[in-house]
Amino acid sequence: MNRFAQLFTALDQTTKTNAKVAALAAYFRDAPDDDKLWTIALLSGRRPRRTVTTTSLREWAAEKAAIPLWLFEESYPIVGDLAETIALILPEAAQTSDHSLSHWITEIRGLAAQDEPARKAAILAAWDQLPSTERFLFNKLITGGFRIGVSQKLMTRALAQATGVEETTLAHRLMGDWTPETTTFHDLVLADDPTADLSKPFPFYLAYQLDQPPEDLGPVTDWIAEQKWDGIRGQLVVRGGHHFVWSRGEELMTDRFPELAASVDFVPPGTVLDGEILAWQNDAPLPFSALQKRIGRKTVPKKLLQDAPVILKAYDLLEHQGQDLRDRPMTQRRKLLEDLVASLPDTAPVRLSPMIEAITWDDLAEARAASRSLGAEGLMLKRKDSPYRVGRKKGDWWKWKVDPLSVDAVMIYAQQGHGRRANLFTDFTFAVWDGNDLVPFTKAYSGLTDAEFRQITQWVRKNTLERYGPVRAVRPEQVFEIHFEGIQASPRHKSGIALRFPRMSRWRQDKPIREANSLADLKDMLAVYG
Repeated sequence: MNRFAQLFTALDQTTKTNAKVAALAAYFRDAPDDDKLWTIALLSGRRPRRTVTTTSLREWAAEKAAIPLWLFEESYPIVGDLAETIALILPEAAQTSDHSLSHWITEIRGLAAQDEPARKAAILAAWDQLPSTERFLFNKLITGGFRIGVSQKLMTRALAQATGVEETTLAHRLMGDWTPETTTFHDLVLADDPTADLSKPFPFYLAYQLDQPPEDLGPVTDWIAEQKWDGIRGQLVVRGGHHFVWSRGEELMTDRFPELAASVDFVPPGTVLDGEILAWQNDAPLPFSALQKRIGRKTVPKKLLQDAPVILKAYDLLEHQGQDLRDRPMTQRRKLLEDLVASLPDTAPVRLSPMIEAITWDDLAEARAASRSLGAEGLMLKRKDSPYRVGRKKGDWWKWKVDPLSVDAVMIYAQQGHGRRANLFTDFTFAVWDGNDLVPFTKAYSGLTDAEFRQITQWVRKNTLERYGPVRAVRPEQVFEIHFEGIQASPRHKSGIALRFPRMSRWRQDKPIREANSLADLKDMLAVYG
């Protein structure tokens, strides 16, 4: 753990990309293989499952530090991080140890099979032999919220420097349904076995939001345009007589979309399609809320399959007849994709995402404006000669989303943030009018500047009416313009309304609260856009 703590310190003390890559590369050259494998897992989101409740950790830490629990609870929101709060209040370790990262992860995973007294004894013993930084990292691993401030892309670059394996090759090898329990560092990183995991998807190519006039991109004839569909980005992998469905977050979702199993009967083996998984009925997409009901389910009941059947709206072909096509220009991949989809029967669960014909940028602007009526979020712009890259790259792929929906709402509750904003009120609940009453309908915590957060924090402290734990009810005097991407009915909310991706756009200090929107306004929007 000492070596891993040194890596964490080196990464935490710099904001320079090259310094982070150098620190990671040095670690990957020298650390034991088991530790390297777990570090790769942690930096790619494969964290150990939580084996102890945070309630127990709070109680045990307060007891070990000989402080009342209420003092711990008051300290936590100020520090803004549970693992750090525990590390700060505990007394100095009475012992030392030189156990490895993989040793401590094994200890943590083993807690799941123990009873409560044994878990407590094991954690107290660990706290008593780890210095401050190692103790903080141990706490992070216990809570399952481990983040180290390094992207998977940077980690892959460093691993390439340390091993001599091409970065793009490594990015592909690190995809898929692996864990440190199912592979080794050698098999995952160094072994060249293309058949090792037939299910393995490709790293996704991600687009940036277009924040400039589209004319700045050059002639419209250099670009392919299509709808930006409002579903789940996914890859359909068909290899070796099996099919696999992967989300952009590298989650294997095959069982959640059984309709796509029919692809094995129609799509030739050695095919990987990139596209959007959509709830689709009567030759049109259903609202995202219909698809959302299926996202968290491992098995899907028959009624939900009937109410929200899915298809893959394909817009790229990454592998064809077992050959990796990602280095080929977009136009070549598109032509092969069109030929492939044209060969499929109408009953196949794969559809082609059509291109939008345009002579001028004004033509595309009109198509963008009509996107919501088609159940889309805007347009995707892809340079015709672009390869399929890894990760988010500027220049070749852009998402040109429609302008957000907007509503003016009254802030009624406030809560402090976390981390560097732990001393500021940043998380707010907003309400709209229902007659003479204010009805809460959404929460938002982003969109303001630090200066505005400091200003509203001062106001909250002076205008608190009641406290409910960390939440403060405030005087209903402040109006904010809320932007959001979608609206849907929700029986779980008192208002009956739920928003997609709400955020604060402006603090309307110029607007009286009576001019805020009403619940009737939201229901009108729901009728049009829901």
